[in-house]
Amino acid sequence: MKPRELKRRLRGVVVVMATPFTKSDEVDVAGLRENTRFLVQKGAGKPLILVPTGSTGEFYTLSDEERRLAIKTVVDEANGKAPVVAGTAHAGTRSTVLMSKYAQDVGADGVMVVLPYYHVPSEQGMYEHYRTVAEALKIGVVIYNNPDTSKVYIKPELMSRLADVEGIVGEKENTSNLMTYYRMMKQVGPKMPVLCGLGEFWFHLEALLGCPGYISMIANYAPQISLELFTAAERKDFPAAQAVIKRLGPLYDFESKVAAAHGPSTTILPFGMTGSYEWLAIMKEAMNLVELHGGAPRLPIQPLTEKERDELSKVLDQIGVKAS
Repeated sequence: MKPRELKRRLRGVVVVMATPFTKSDEVDVAGLRENTRFLVQKGAGKPLILVPTGSTGEFYTLSDEERRLAIKTVVDEANGKAPVVAGTAHAGTRSTVLMSKYAQDVGADGVMVVLPYYHVPSEQGMYEHYRTVAEALKIGVVIYNNPDTSKVYIKPELMSRLADVEGIVGEKENTSNLMTYYRMMKQVGPKMPVLCGLGEFWFHLEALLGCPGYISMIANYAPQISLELFTAAERKDFPAAQAVIKRLGPLYDFESKVAAAHGPSTTILPFGMTGSYEWLAIMKEAMNLVELHGGAPRLPIQPLTEKERDELSKVLDQIGVKAS
């Protein structure tokens, strides 16, 4: 897919896919194929984009070989029926380019690249990082602007410069500050899509500011809910959008309960940033409960306890997702 076409299609629900693991902790290729088929079927004719090996896909726990395997599996199974934007980030530019070229070579429609992490670049270094990746490819690059995972952040002024680089087609924006999102939309939105990176709850707020779509982990097992929310927001039926968020209330409450039980978090980031990543274990267990393939998260994220799994089954029933 040409970058211009991907830019046009960056809207709706972007599913950052789980990477399922077997009981022996190998990538569950057959399970990943089935998960992909499920999403392609549920998203047929709808604005649904697939992102393998992103943060939700635990890319940081995967070897390069496993990562390439997961990307190729999703691309092959999707077979052009849904856009595939592969997560290809590494801490260094050269490694990011190599993984991005692999994704391009096996047929991905674009790549999503989280901010370089560990060593903190200057603004010019950040600009050169993304420019170098974009210039090495013939497919589009989506910048994942996530200070929580990378301890850096691209401000609206720099993002506006990056939006002028040929091949950079969109941004996944992870600020939980609505004024910052407003500024990003005002400066960058006219140039390329600025997607909500924080899921259903934040999207229903940012939709008021013209957000064209959002990243979802819930869509791994309940894409019908995620698409319902997007459709309501797209037609500006905000009471309907609020009703979806209200329906998800028991899940949000359960996530908070699990985070407290598995805590405290080791983060030193200010309040308002992500304090717990146990949502990853919840998502993967929810997939198992609806007879998809999640497996367990890899350490350092802990799996749910048996008691928590039982409670999650009841929560899924409450929000209208049938558990087995």
